[in-house]
Amino acid sequence: MPVIIGRFVPTVLLLIIGFTCLQSVGASAPTIESHNVVHGAAGKFAGWPANHGMWIWDNEILVGFSTGVHKDLGIKHNIDRDKPEHHVLARSLDGGETWKMEFPNDRGMLVNEGGQRHGITDPQHTEPSPVAITEPINFTHPDFCMTMRFETIHGGTSRLYYSYDRGHNWKGPFIVPSFGQPGIMARTDYIVNSQNDCHVFLTASKSNQREGRVICGRTTDGGVNWQLVSYVGPEPHGFSIMPSTVRLSATELLMTTRRREGKGEEKHRWIDTWGSADNGQSWKFLNNAVGDVGEGNPPALIRLRDGRLALTYGDRKAPFEICTKLSDDGGRTWGSPFVLHSVGGGRDLGYPRSIQRPDGKVVSLYYHYSADNVHRRISATIWDPGTTE
Repeated sequence: MPVIIGRFVPTVLLLIIGFTCLQSVGASAPTIESHNVVHGAAGKFAGWPANHGMWIWDNEILVGFSTGVHKDLGIKHNIDRDKPEHHVLARSLDGGETWKMEFPNDRGMLVNEGGQRHGITDPQHTEPSPVAITEPINFTHPDFCMTMRFETIHGGTSRLYYSYDRGHNWKGPFIVPSFGQPGIMARTDYIVNSQNDCHVFLTASKSNQREGRVICGRTTDGGVNWQLVSYVGPEPHGFSIMPSTVRLSATELLMTTRRREGKGEEKHRWIDTWGSADNGQSWKFLNNAVGDVGEGNPPALIRLRDGRLALTYGDRKAPFEICTKLSDDGGRTWGSPFVLHSVGGGRDLGYPRSIQRPDGKVVSLYYHYSADNVHRRISATIWDPGTTE
């Protein structure tokens, strides 16, 4: 069974593992094993794994991200918005050591890099209109994966695709419901509960139509019908977006979100933590997992097999690094940041995804650039989170 955010594990086992890990105190220091190139090309832009998804089956890993044409836009994302943004995949069969690019088009078929239609979801140029889900999704299919993507950033609609063959062919696009909100700007964050039962965690428009509020939704009939379960916190003045969520027990969920408040010299960008003790019905603010991430970056939260939490993020202020923090108490407190990669080029970086391999090593993907190569590219850092004492 694939893992994306969290893991489908029998409830009794979850409770036993969770109780055991919370008795542990501290852990050995994490270590870096390797940095590996996933994708990059002169004159091109590659970025934003956080917007797409990442899945694993044993040592086979699949990740989605965007590619386009590089354009110098100063401090903004350096992608030419007047040219197509392609939504592509990279696959590794050796636990993240080496990667091969894949270019599915809007019919779920693979085409080569020279083809004209490259994206799973490229609504501006190639994508058909989404339709309603009428055939229930089997979320526990052993080769299942699902991705959700937004069309427009404010007041927008979103699309859903799923695959039963590890992302080689995709069904969709399907309509992501509005959940009664002004707009839904979906990125991929879901937790499978059973065959037809799945929680999703989405960014919704605020009452002013601007992006900025996290909601929790759920289906119990394979996606044919969806219900709004809750809002995660009050509507912010700035924004709370791009959740990353894990299950701690049969009833407990933990979420981190990307936050922004203020403007100019008063601006503040950070990552906060929310907990739910009633399976997403209500949420309680716990802490700020990362107090300052420069210009802002989304979190990539995973639950390690020993029960600890690993939170990976891009620090978009000098010296521009990809970092992780660990928690051994269910997210109530977080350790000091551990630098995965000092990328050094500038603020256009991060948007990570992380996954844990069967051998316990973690594979974290992100985009970045360096002073001697301005073209944004995707890299994978393989690292050992250590062991609990």
